[in-house]
Amino acid sequence: MRPRTSRVVAGVALACCALLVGACGAADRGAVSEGALQERDPYGGDPAAEGTPKPGGTLLLGMDREIVSFDPTVQNSNMAATAVYDSLMKLTPDGKAEPYLARSMETTDGGTTWVLALRPAVTFSDGTPLDANAVIVNTQRHIDKVSSPAHAFAERITSMRAVDPLTVEFVLDGPFGDFPVVFAQPITYGSLGLIVSPAALQRYGDDIGRHPVGAGPFTFTEWVPDSRTVLTKNPSYWQEGKPYLDALEFRPLPDTETRYASIENGDVDVVFGGYNQELVRAGQNPNLRVYYGPGNAGEYLYFNFTGPPFDDRRMREALIRSLDLKALAASQYSGRLVAATSLFTESSPYHTAAASEAWPAYDPERAKQLIAEYRADGGNPDFTFKTTQTRVPFGEFLQAQMAAVGIDVQLQFYDLAQFSSSVVQSNDFQLTTWIGTFDSPFPGVTRLLHTGGNTNYGKYSNPRVDALLDEAAATSDPAVRTNAYQQVETLVGQDLAMAWFSRSYLSTITKPEVKGVDRYVSRDMFYATTWLDRDTAR
Repeated sequence: MRPRTSRVVAGVALACCALLVGACGAADRGAVSEGALQERDPYGGDPAAEGTPKPGGTLLLGMDREIVSFDPTVQNSNMAATAVYDSLMKLTPDGKAEPYLARSMETTDGGTTWVLALRPAVTFSDGTPLDANAVIVNTQRHIDKVSSPAHAFAERITSMRAVDPLTVEFVLDGPFGDFPVVFAQPITYGSLGLIVSPAALQRYGDDIGRHPVGAGPFTFTEWVPDSRTVLTKNPSYWQEGKPYLDALEFRPLPDTETRYASIENGDVDVVFGGYNQELVRAGQNPNLRVYYGPGNAGEYLYFNFTGPPFDDRRMREALIRSLDLKALAASQYSGRLVAATSLFTESSPYHTAAASEAWPAYDPERAKQLIAEYRADGGNPDFTFKTTQTRVPFGEFLQAQMAAVGIDVQLQFYDLAQFSSSVVQSNDFQLTTWIGTFDSPFPGVTRLLHTGGNTNYGKYSNPRVDALLDEAAATSDPAVRTNAYQQVETLVGQDLAMAWFSRSYLSTITKPEVKGVDRYVSRDMFYATTWLDRDTAR
């Protein structure tokens, strides 16, 4: 499939900018956040306030993309994965990991040796035991498979053994204070905590991704690509009395308008929202409930550091100073842009005010000066911008903003699957958009900013940043970790590693009768507690 290509003449682009905000003059940064979206129950509902759970019913869920695989060693976004597997550990709102399917995970030597204790009498849905051997077999798969999103964590294990049937000892290549976090991650980010039945692995082999067997609250029933994935209640689930629902049915709804219409008219009970417009509209609809937290990072632009023009810091600064966030908020974010000027949110303990204060402000005249210097040194500031077909208005906005400072931008648009694989993951871009947020700084920041990080698609590299990220992951001292991440935020802000412009809008939108929501800000859910407060089950 060929990408859609668009070029807009500078005069038309500038006219559009004028229509959006009356003039392309300087914007007050603070004004961008006036009326900005506020977080709403980012980690789920309050069980005590929702009443006694009712058993039964089928929950219909609309996803923003099709599932690729249920195999935890395959990179993909899969909102149904935790329903089948649960997770050995679980992230808390402050980014730490606590036991969930596991009973405990502890170290006695500062983070080099870790002992994982499992709950007794937990079985996979095929009746086989979730024991130490099952954990070792699954972890070894991540070690052996270099393409696994959890390989970078697993390869740090130098040895692992079953101390007894319910206890696993991991010995690492050095201190790793954040090791329990990798057993709590969503499948998208790479997790060692999603455990597949070894019997199923032996039976299905490489096809396990279409025949998942776990110890989660639901069991796999059917998967009809581009139509539905159905999971049914696990009668042998380890949490007595749960799950409350009889079944889950996940439907791929990649078109934003279609997805929102489906929740608004009642075709589905839940949608996993990805964009501002869904979140704003749902928040204004009294017949819907919103779960949302902006998270760290958010929406940003990847610069490609491997070639011109963005291997030159002047051009990165020029682009940032050319973007009028007030105009962007007015044109595409319903005036509800949650502006970002740093890696971490302002409420994060890892954020420093100095990082935001040093971030380049909107200043098109300074941008023109930087571009002139770049041209004088023989550089060509014109570039191609690639993004998804859902971001056409954003691409045209950026094209207009760059035309205003004398840069010609060619636009290319792709469907989501092609964009992810052929553009971003292949490093085939000069500038591109991305959405990425995380609860815990590890491994989110490491994946994004460390040299060789598996979401460091722009190939940014700073040895000092690498050393600080390694220090933060290794230490068991919260003060040392905080100091390291604060320095990282400052350094990547100085380097202009990415062009931050907005926090994330990843949300969970539900009908009011959906109760017991338990989620991460990444939208990944734990489904054992979810129930439907209605008399007629679907």
